[in-house]
Amino acid sequence: MTYRRWFVVGVGSAVVGALIAAFAIFHGNFSPRGYVQDHYTRASGQDLGSDALAYTSTRPPSQVAKDVSDAWQPVDQYVDGSGVYLRYDDDSVVILPVAAGSLILLERMTTAYPRYHHVVGGGWGWGRGTTVRGGGPGAGK
Repeated sequence: MTYRRWFVVGVGSAVVGALIAAFAIFHGNFSPRGYVQDHYTRASGQDLGSDALAYTSTRPPSQVAKDVSDAWQPVDQYVDGSGVYLRYDDDSVVILPVAAGSLILLERMTTAYPRYHHVVGGGWGWGRGTTVRGGGPGAGK
């Protein structure tokens, strides 16, 4: 009986491993960066130097932001008339309106924070993870 039990456990583990591998193959990278790379059209002519990789969509920024956020919950987000700014631990996804839909910019937080600070403000804490404390008397104490 002991050998049969180990055989069943081994087969079950192999099936679970195969399902995880199949999910990885069909769903691409397990990150917001991978999601954008897999679902939107690369537009290298619109890159911002070597820091921000550009992608496009025919959908409006609000819908692109919803799709990305549904797949990968951002740490924080900021929305105004200029676009949608999604912050993740290591990456930012900035979705700007263009005549034909949206321009999606993928950028590391280390360069995104200084680029978009004037839009999202200093309180957002880009580049410092999710442990940002608020300002004001007694804050963070």
